This record gives sequence, structure tokens and C-alpha cells, in this order.
Amino acid sequence: MPTIITNVEDLRVLAQKRVPRMFYDYADSGSWTESTYRANSADFQKIKLRQRVAVNMENRSTATTMVGQKVAMPVALAPTGLTGMQHADGEILAARAARKFGVPFTLSTMSICSIEDVAQHAGEGFWFQLYVMKDRGFIERLIDRAKAANCGALVLTLDLQILGQRHKDLKNGLSAPPKLTIKNMINIATKARWALGMAGTRRRQFGNIVGHVQGVSDMANLAAWTAEQFDPALNWGDVEWIKKRWGGKLILKGIQDVEDARLAVQSGADALIVSNHGGRQLDGAQSSIEALPTIVDAVGKDIEVHMDGGIRSGQDVFKARALGARGTYIGRAFLYGLGAMGEAGVTKCLEIIHKELDLTMAFCGHTQIDTVGLDVLLPGTYPTPLRAG
Repeated sequence: MPTIITNVEDLRVLAQKRVPRMFYDYADSGSWTESTYRANSADFQKIKLRQRVAVNMENRSTATTMVGQKVAMPVALAPTGLTGMQHADGEILAARAARKFGVPFTLSTMSICSIEDVAQHAGEGFWFQLYVMKDRGFIERLIDRAKAANCGALVLTLDLQILGQRHKDLKNGLSAPPKLTIKNMINIATKARWALGMAGTRRRQFGNIVGHVQGVSDMANLAAWTAEQFDPALNWGDVEWIKKRWGGKLILKGIQDVEDARLAVQSGADALIVSNHGGRQLDGAQSSIEALPTIVDAVGKDIEVHMDGGIRSGQDVFKARALGARGTYIGRAFLYGLGAMGEAGVTKCLEIIHKELDLTMAFCGHTQIDTVGLDVLLPGTYPTPLRAG
């Protein structure tokens, strides 16, 4: 009997069955005790909605814009590393699903499929996420490649100067492609669908790096290079340099503090993303939805504020929008869909979130997503701005 998929959790359960353990755990885990990872989702559940009745619910629309680009709903696919290890050619499949649905897809620097691979399948909502490496020549070339691929925005990640301690990845010996240990081979042998897909693709390494860096031609070289390349000296001067080099829409990812949000405004960026890297960096940090209202209050009139972290439903998107987020990003949710069913799974994830968003909006008395504000939330259940003094 075929599995009936009705929510994102159904996709997660199916992905867990079909994706090798090291790659499933990579997507579905946080750092240290995973307290921030769990809080990202749990804190959404504390927020309660105000149901309204006898309101005309006809002609509803979730369409809006993110950094000036039209989107079918205020959702983008977040940049996620190793997406092509959740499912063969994963980045291409996810980009294709996003294009058809009308939402942006953001390709990670640490993707399996390259910028050029994905550009052939992505539409106008193709964005690229950049990590700052010590090799500035490589960064310049990456930016130029993103320009050549007609990426509509550059998403600069600021919260990964050093790598958080992720216990599951360490225990699993995470690598791409996977190390052929006895333990890994036994696990992969139980994932026939995944293995067959991987056997049929040539894309099994980091496509944006291998062949684009002198001396890095295979995974052995790559491991040594990446271990030394994330730049702990990253600063706001680098942001200014990248903005000039890029010249297009710039989104800064990883903002959790008001002072950093103000610096993001001063940098001239077009948007910032309130994000704790999905709870994968600083464990014990505030959840994204808790941090959002204070940042919106401080800089929301000066810059577009987006958020990610913990979104598993259209109701989560609705709550984030009510608290001032112009746009939201889903990472794990679409990865569950990808691991479960490939492109069809990503499409299913987007359909689920859209339907939940649309219905929730209607029940709360709104027909246009752009009119949704704090009036849809029950006072006393949602986080409010923190002010000094």
C-alpha cells in the first residue's frame, strides 16, 4: 500500500528509511546537545493563532516579493550542503521543483552539483550562497561564476567562520562520497533506491570546488583544503568587498544579534536572515523565531528581514510573517522531501507548506499574505522585542 503523505513529518520518516544514515543525520541534527536545534521548532509551537469567522475568504493569494523578486509564497529553499548526497543530483532536482513552484532556490557553496549544473535547470529565482574562504582568488571566481549563471541574489553566510561541533557527523565519519567502511557499506546496502541513483550519476563530489582550485582534483585533496579554508578572520570589511565585487542583490545570513543587524544595514545589504544555522553552530543560542521580533523592531524599516530555522509547516511560515519576516527559508523540510521522493518529494513539501499557509491565512481572517500582521496572533503567546534598559 503506497505511503500517503499529508505533512512534512511524513516526508521525514520516509527520508530516514531511504537515505544512508550519515547523510540523513547530517541533515537532521544540530551541534553539541542540539538544544537550539530543538528550540527552533518547539518555539513556533508556543505561538497561538486567533481564529476569525464570517470573513469573506474568497480570492486568497500568498504571492509576495523577496528582495524585489516575485514569489508564489514567502518561502525560499535554503542553502544546504551535500544536498546531492540526500538524493542523486539533488540540487538540480530541488532547483527544478522550486522553479516550477515559483519560489527561489539557493545553492550552497558546498553543493554536490555545480553552479553551472544547476543553472541549466533553475529559473529566475536561482540564488547562490557564498562562504568566505582564505583563498580570495577562489571567492572572486565563485562570485563571477554566480554572475555568469544569472543568479538573482548572493546569500553571504556569516556564521560559519569556524565549524560547530556536530557529534553525529563525527561519529558517522561524514564524507562525500561516503567512506567505504564495513559499517557504511552495510547501511548503504539497505538503501537500494539511493544507491541505484548514485550509481547513475557522475556528480558525487563538491562540484563548485573540485577542478576549480589548484591542487584539488579529488576528495583526498579537498578534505585538506576545506579544513584550512574557512576564514576565522572574516569581518565587515570583507562584506563590503564582496558587495562591490558582486554588484547585485546581497542577503546576509546568520544574524542573531541587534548590533550585528545594525551593521548589516550599514553594509548596504538588501536583506538579512535571522538564523542560527539550523542549530548547527552555537548550541544554546536563541531560537530564530525568538530572536526575530527584536531584530525586526530595530532594523525592519531599514532592511528586509528574513528568517530560517525550525520551519516545518505553512503555519510556521505564517507565524514568522506575522512577526515581521518578509521571507522565510526551508532547509530540512525540503531535504526530507528530496531524500524521500526526489524532485516529486520537494514539490510535495512545497505543496504541503503552501496549502497549510493558505488555509491558516483564511482561518485567521486574511486573504492576502501582505496584510498579515500581529493581529493574527494571540497576545501573550508570541515573543516581543527586547529593549535595553
